[in-house]
Amino acid sequence: MHEQGEPGIYFRLTFFLRALCRDEGSWSGAIILLLSMADLLNCGESEAYFGSPFSLKTGLFCILFACAMLLLNLLNFSISYDIEKFMKGAGMDYSVGCDIELVQELLGMSRGALANASGLSLPTLNRWVNDASRANAQNVEAFYAFAYGKGVRLNAIKAQLYREDYFADNVNVLFHGSKSGLEGPISVQRSRANNDFGKGFYCGESFEQSAMFVSRFAQSSVYALAFARNSLSSAEFKVDSDWMMAIALYRGRLSKYACAPELVALRNRVESADYVVAPIADNRMYEIIDAFADGEITDEQCRHALAATDLGNQYVLRTEKAVRSLHVLEHCYLCEPEKAAYLHSREESSRIGRDKVKAAKREYRGRGLYIDEVLDEND
Repeated sequence: MHEQGEPGIYFRLTFFLRALCRDEGSWSGAIILLLSMADLLNCGESEAYFGSPFSLKTGLFCILFACAMLLLNLLNFSISYDIEKFMKGAGMDYSVGCDIELVQELLGMSRGALANASGLSLPTLNRWVNDASRANAQNVEAFYAFAYGKGVRLNAIKAQLYREDYFADNVNVLFHGSKSGLEGPISVQRSRANNDFGKGFYCGESFEQSAMFVSRFAQSSVYALAFARNSLSSAEFKVDSDWMMAIALYRGRLSKYACAPELVALRNRVESADYVVAPIADNRMYEIIDAFADGEITDEQCRHALAATDLGNQYVLRTEKAVRSLHVLEHCYLCEPEKAAYLHSREESSRIGRDKVKAAKREYRGRGLYIDEVLDEND
């Protein structure tokens, strides 16, 4: 028998069943279920009512059931946290309100007509114009996908306008493609050391090229930035042997030639600069550079094969001083149809580039120097 004032078995059973029937999608339901189950099993009367074996089986089942509920809630919390983080931390600082007004102007539509055509409500669009921070990711995608489907190329328009607005001798408009959004202040220390020119913040001159490199990622986007070059030192490269060897050096492909005077001079040239301007290299170009570094093709073949694919220039900000000269102009949204178009364009460009590379290798076969002739191991 239980002591005076202690809840009896019926109370415990009622509490347990209520917990079991509670909203199992909530943390409180799972926790109360665990607590009530534990109290029920500790009750001295439970063995008299159920018998020890039944109580043990019931307890094990309840423990597994409650743990499964806690796990599901944990997964649900993790997913919700990721979405909230993307929405608030790195995602919903887009200029949705201004974009709504621009799309209205370009399509000649009232806001009500835009709401009807895009499948969104008028109050939703009005709220976004006043405060886009509360925008729902699914609805934002619907708006930008609608605009893109109507032929409105918001990002291309903005890129051109920014270039015109910031046209100056010492200011460049650059673009940075991000897989999941930038969090916190920009820093060169967050990048990998084995990038093209070591650690740095990498940007491109073209919005399209920056978008192409990240469009396969679900939460990707592009940042438009103004870069003031005043009082900054630079190292500039073109498609030549220095550029090829610098990339191979920083990507760890020329370690056995590390003491060669040519490579020491290249490293000093890069390390002493606040920022680097150089042609962009992609995975296909890395394969060509690796073939040169491995002695499979000559420098002449490599240079002409690389020149066959023009991806534009990249700016690599290597010092904190250079990073402080950056100003974020806008965080630009990439809708799914736009990403698909960029990926298709990149695939087509890659196909043409592959053919050009084959032609260049054939045309310049046997011409130029191999890596061990360019960099004498004994130097």
